[in-house]
Amino acid sequence: MKKRQTIFKKYLYISMLVFFAGLLILGVMIVFFVTRYWENDRWDNMKKSATAISVSVTENASFSGGEMSFDKDDKLAISTTVGMMSDGLNADIIVTDLGGNVLFCSYGKSGISEDTVIDMEYVGQAAEKTLQEVSDFGKIYDTKYYVVGVPVQTVGTEGLYSVGAVFVTSSAAHYTEYVVTLIKLFCSVGIVIFALMFCVVGVFSYQLTKPLRQMAAAAKAFGQGDFSIRVKSGSNDEIGELAEAFNTMADSLAASEGMRRSFVANVSHELKTPMTTIAGFIDGILDGTIPPERESYYLNIVTVEIKRLSRLVTSMLALSRIDSGELKMVTQTFDISDTVLNTFLTFEQKIDERKINIIGLDDNKPVFIEGDPDMIHQVIYNLVENAAKFTNVGGDITARVEDKGTDAFVTIENTGPGIPKEQIRFIFDRFYKTDKSRSHDKNGMGLGLYIVKTIVRLHGGEIKADSVEGEYTRFVIRLPKKKEALQKRAARDKDNKNN
Repeated sequence: MKKRQTIFKKYLYISMLVFFAGLLILGVMIVFFVTRYWENDRWDNMKKSATAISVSVTENASFSGGEMSFDKDDKLAISTTVGMMSDGLNADIIVTDLGGNVLFCSYGKSGISEDTVIDMEYVGQAAEKTLQEVSDFGKIYDTKYYVVGVPVQTVGTEGLYSVGAVFVTSSAAHYTEYVVTLIKLFCSVGIVIFALMFCVVGVFSYQLTKPLRQMAAAAKAFGQGDFSIRVKSGSNDEIGELAEAFNTMADSLAASEGMRRSFVANVSHELKTPMTTIAGFIDGILDGTIPPERESYYLNIVTVEIKRLSRLVTSMLALSRIDSGELKMVTQTFDISDTVLNTFLTFEQKIDERKINIIGLDDNKPVFIEGDPDMIHQVIYNLVENAAKFTNVGGDITARVEDKGTDAFVTIENTGPGIPKEQIRFIFDRFYKTDKSRSHDKNGMGLGLYIVKTIVRLHGGEIKADSVEGEYTRFVIRLPKKKEALQKRAARDKDNKNN
C-alpha cells in the first residue's frame, strides 16, 4: 500500500505542476494580448473621434485670414457633438486655434476653462501631423493621460493648411484599472479550475495506480500478443513489475516472430517489382499506349518477367536460409553485361518518362562469370530501380561492366539528390530507409539494398556505396568470375572466422 501511495503522490504532484505552469503561461498570454488589444482599440477610437470633430469644425466654421469664426448655430452644433463624443469615450475633447486658445471643450470633464491656453508645443505637433503620446498634456493634468491630436484643416489658394487642432485625452488610470480587473478575473477563474483539476487528477491518478499488479499478472497471460513493445522502468514498484513481465514476454517470442515478419516483408517488397512491370506493359497494350506493332516485343518482356516472378517466389522462400548459410546457389556461367542490358530494358518506359540519359551501356563488353543468374539479376534490378527512382528528371544513369583479372566489376551511378554522408553506412541494413527515400518511395520496406548485399556476399563478392549530396550516388559491385575463386574466398573467410 505504501508504494501505491508514493506513486499516487508522484503523479499527482507532477500533473498539478504541469497544469499550474500551463495555466500561468496561458494567463500571462491572455492578459498581455487582451490589454494590448484594448490599448490599441482605445488609441484607434480616440483618433477616429478627433478626426470626426475636426471635420465637424471645418464644415461649420467660417475662415478668414487663417482664423476661424462661428455663428450661434454652428457653435451649438459643434458643442453638442463634442459633448456627445466626450460622454461616449469617457474622455476629454478640446478644440483650439493655432494660438492654443480653447474654442470648444467638454468642460465638465476636463476642468479646462475658456481662458486656458494649450501648450504651443502640443498645438504645433497636432497641427502639423497627428499627435499620439502618454503625458500630462503640458502639466494640465496631475496624472498621465493618453493624448491624441489631429489638425483642423481647410482648403486655401495653395492647398490644405491648418487653422487649429483637436485633442482627445483619456486618463491612463482607466488602462490600469482594466488590467487589474482582468487579472483579478483570471485569478478567480484559475483558482476554481485549479481546484477542480486537483480533484479530478487526484481521483484519476489514484484509480490508475490501483490495478497495476493485476495488469502485470494479465500481461504474463497473453504472451502471444504484441511483444514488440519494450517498457523502460528502473523502479521497484508495480510499474517496474509490469515492465519486467512485459519485456520477458516480448523477449521469449522476438526471435521466431522477427524471422516470420522479415520473410513476409521481403516477399512483399520483391514480388511487387516484376508485378508492376507486367501490369504496366499489359495496361499499355490494353489502353492502346503501346502500338500494335510493338505488342510482341513487350509481351516477350512480360513473359520473361512472369518466369522471373516464379523464380523470385522460390528465391524469396529461400531468403530466410540465406542468413543461416543453408541456401545453395544454382551456379552457371552467364554474361553479366547481358544481364545489365536486359534489366535496363525492363525500365525503358520509366526512363523515357523521366527523360533520363543512359551512359556507358552500349560500351560494355561481354564479361562471363559463374554464379546464380537469377540472383544477380535481382541485384542489378534493385540497383537500377533505385537509380531510376531517385535520378533527377533529365539526369544521367551510368552503367559500366568491367573485367579486372579474376573479378568482374559492375558500377551503377546516377545523378540526383544523393545520400547524406552520415547515412551511407546504414543503407544496407534491413528495413533502413534514408529521409530522401521516404519522401520518394513511401511504399518501399527498406529491404532492397539488404537483399543486394546478402546475394553479393553469397557470391563471394562485395558492394560499396559512395555519394555526394546534390551530385551523385554510386554503387560498385565486385564479383569473382570463377567458381573456384568463390570457393577459395569462402574457405578463407571461414578460416578467418575460426581463428
